[in-house]
Amino acid sequence: MRRGTLRAMANNLKTVALLAFLGGVFVAIGWLFGGQQGALIALGIAVVINFGMYWFSDKMAIAAAKARPVEEHEMPEVYGMVRSLANRMGIPEPRIYFIDAPQPNAFATGRNPRHAAIAVTRGIVEMMSYQELETILAHELSHVKNRDILIGTIAATIGAAMSFFARMAFWGGMGRRNDNGAIGAIAAIAAIIIAPIVAVIIRMAISRAREFEADRTGAVTTGSPLVLAAALQKLEAGTARIPMDVGAAASTLFIADPYRSMSAKERAQFKFSRMFSTHPPIPERIERLEEMATGIR
Repeated sequence: MRRGTLRAMANNLKTVALLAFLGGVFVAIGWLFGGQQGALIALGIAVVINFGMYWFSDKMAIAAAKARPVEEHEMPEVYGMVRSLANRMGIPEPRIYFIDAPQPNAFATGRNPRHAAIAVTRGIVEMMSYQELETILAHELSHVKNRDILIGTIAATIGAAMSFFARMAFWGGMGRRNDNGAIGAIAAIAAIIIAPIVAVIIRMAISRAREFEADRTGAVTTGSPLVLAAALQKLEAGTARIPMDVGAAASTLFIADPYRSMSAKERAQFKFSRMFSTHPPIPERIERLEEMATGIR
């Protein structure tokens, strides 16, 4: 079995394990505050939230990014690239959206390959060469093929719900903290503090694993890891100097951080939401692609 295939399997197993652990911690918090009933309530909340996100995450992201659908005659090259790449990957052709923003960026969304969408900014279409844009689109289609959008949405949603549920249970006096006295109160406070930290750590690990895998899959599909590395270098420079007005609901999906050009004060306003959206540093992604091109990976 090829080394790349083994790495892909390891990434997928890591993602499943992290998601299972995240869900288990969420249910455990429910048990801490309400015993078996609390655990069942937490599990029910997780199911309801994830069901809603499963159906509506793509619409929320597209609206937050202020993206509009485009017809093939408006962006024939993008349509041609996406169609060719989708055929090579064996997935349906996604809907294509356009964001009228000068920052070079792109994202994919959708609950599964049959209900997926890709959005590109004016900046990325203007800045990238044909080959570079093709590798960017291959990266985004890799997220669609691997269902990374759904995985990331579930992880972020459970993480946010975990923190909310712990606070709600504590301040509502739910469950057994009165029965256990000081020990129960300390455990409850610890859960409130630790739960968001655990959620952030796991969400970051999942995000890094899926982003590296999308880079790898996109590079294999196009056969051009160095071209994707060059495209990422342009994204690194472009997002640092060109601002972009985008809602936090969509910022987690972009191939590059759309908030990099913000001042420290502006970035602080997005600190909490961005804790759940960390991608690997672009220089590290470029290094991996360069190693891939030389056969090290």
